[in-house]
Amino acid sequence: MTMVRGIAAGSPVAVVGAGTMGTGIAQIAATAGHPVFLFDTADGAVDRALSDLRSRLDRSVAKGQRTAAEADRIVDRVVGCGWLAECAPAGMIVEAVFEDLETKRLALAEIENLAAAEAIIATNTSSLSVTGIAAGMQRPERFVGMHFFNPAPVMPLVEIISGAATDPEMARRAAATVADWGKVPVHCASTPGFIVNRVARPFYGEALRLAADGVGDHATIDAVMTGSGGFAMGPFALMDLVGIDVNLAVSKSVFEQSFHDARFAPHVTQQSLVDAGHLGRKSGRGFYAYGPDAPHPAPLTLDKMPPPENVEAHGDLGWASGLVPRMLDAGIEVDVVPGGGPGHLIFAGIHLMPTDGRTATELASRQTLGTNEVVVFDLVHDWESVTHIGLAVADQAAAGAIERAAGLFQAIGCHVSRLDDAHGLAVMRTVAQLAAVGADTVGQGIASPADVDTAMKLGTNYPSGPLEWADQIGVARVAAVLSNLRAGFGEDRYRVPFYLGRRAATGQTLRDGGKND
Repeated sequence: MTMVRGIAAGSPVAVVGAGTMGTGIAQIAATAGHPVFLFDTADGAVDRALSDLRSRLDRSVAKGQRTAAEADRIVDRVVGCGWLAECAPAGMIVEAVFEDLETKRLALAEIENLAAAEAIIATNTSSLSVTGIAAGMQRPERFVGMHFFNPAPVMPLVEIISGAATDPEMARRAAATVADWGKVPVHCASTPGFIVNRVARPFYGEALRLAADGVGDHATIDAVMTGSGGFAMGPFALMDLVGIDVNLAVSKSVFEQSFHDARFAPHVTQQSLVDAGHLGRKSGRGFYAYGPDAPHPAPLTLDKMPPPENVEAHGDLGWASGLVPRMLDAGIEVDVVPGGGPGHLIFAGIHLMPTDGRTATELASRQTLGTNEVVVFDLVHDWESVTHIGLAVADQAAAGAIERAAGLFQAIGCHVSRLDDAHGLAVMRTVAQLAAVGADTVGQGIASPADVDTAMKLGTNYPSGPLEWADQIGVARVAAVLSNLRAGFGEDRYRVPFYLGRRAATGQTLRDGGKND
C-alpha cells in the first residue's frame, strides 16, 4: 500500500472561526511550521485570538516549555484575515465556527467555492453529523471531520470522521497531516458521539444509576472507581470538572441521535442539577461543593479488621487471580484447592467471590456454595496498585461477614467500602458496559478495535482501552456479566452486542481484527 502523505510542510493552513478551538488549531498548525490564515466574521474576534495566542505562548515560555524565539516564530506564522477569500491558497481549510448545523453549512458553502481543487476541507465538530454537514456541498467527497479535544494544543487525540460521501483517501490525508503535527489520529465513521463521546457514556450513566439506587454515595463510588478501577478521576468529580450541563448535553445528543438506545439514556439527576444551576466547579456546586470553606466528603470505609491467617482458593479466579500473590506477600497462608467451577475464597466462615454480574444475595440463594455467608468484590484493574475496593454481602449472611472479608483486603493495603448488593457492583458494571459499547462500535464498522482503545486511552485517560480490558478479563466472562445484568435488571440496556457475543462463543479476542475478519 502506498504511503499517504498529509499536506506539504510549507503549505498554508486556514482556520475559519477564531474561538478557543480555532485558535488552538491555528497554534498547532503554526507550531508545525505552516503559515496560518485565521478568519472570523465577528468584529474583533481575530485580534482577540491573536492576543490570546501570544499570551498562551508567553506562559509556555515562562514555564520553560519553549524559547521566546520559538514563540515569536509561531505567532509570526499566524496571519489574521479580513476577508474569507484570503484563505483560498490554503492546502487545508478547517472550519471551526459555532457548533450549529446551519451555521456550519453556510460557512462551508463559502469555503468550498474558494478552496483549491486539492485542498482538504474539514470541520471541527464534537457532536454534529459530518454526513449531515456535508449534505449541501457540491463535492462532499473532499470533506472530512476533525474532532480536536480541548485544549487542542495539549490533547494528543484527533478523531478523523468520514461522512457517508467522504473519499477514504481524503480521510487518510487528513490523518497523515495531524500525525505530522504531532497528534494521534483515529478514524471513525460519522455516528452519534463518534468514538470517545459515544463509548464514554456508560462511565457516567452507570455511576448516576448506582448513586440513585443507593448502592453508594458520590464520594464512595468515585473512590472505588479510581482506587480499584484505576480511572484518573471518578465519574462525579469528572462531571463536576467538565460541567454537568455540558455532560448532560452530550448525553442527550447521543441518546437522541441513536434513536433512544437505552445504553445512552441521560439521567434525571443530571437534569435536576442543571435546572437548579448546580453545574459543578464553574458554579461552585455540583455533585460536590467547591470553595475555600466547602466540605470535602470522604468515602465511607469499613473499620480496620484483623486479617485471616489462612485462605483456601478454589476454582478459576480469572481476573481476580492477582489477589493470591498479594495475600502471600501480606503473610497470609493460601491453600490452592484443585478443581473447576467458579473461583472463590473460603476463610473465617465466608465465601468471597469476584463479581460476575449477579448479586451476593442471588449467589447465596442458589445454594450452589452451600452457605449463606457470601461476599462479592468488585473488579480490580491492577492488583499491584489497587488502593480501594468495594464489597457487597448477601442479605442472608450473618452480621459481621463483610467485616471479616474486609480484613483480607485491608491486609494488602486497601481501603474497603461496603456497597449495597447490586448487580455487577460499580467497576465491573461500568467496564462491562464500556466494553459493550466499544464492541458495538467495532461490530457496526464505525471504528477499528485499535482505534477504539487508542481513542479512549488518549481522549479520556482510561487506564486501559475497553476492548483491551475486556480481553484481559476474558470476553466470555464479560458476556456473562452482561447477561447477568440484563437478567437482573430486565433491561435491553445491558444486552450482549452481537460482535462481543460471537467472539465470546468462538474464544476470539475483541482486538483481533474487526467486523469482517
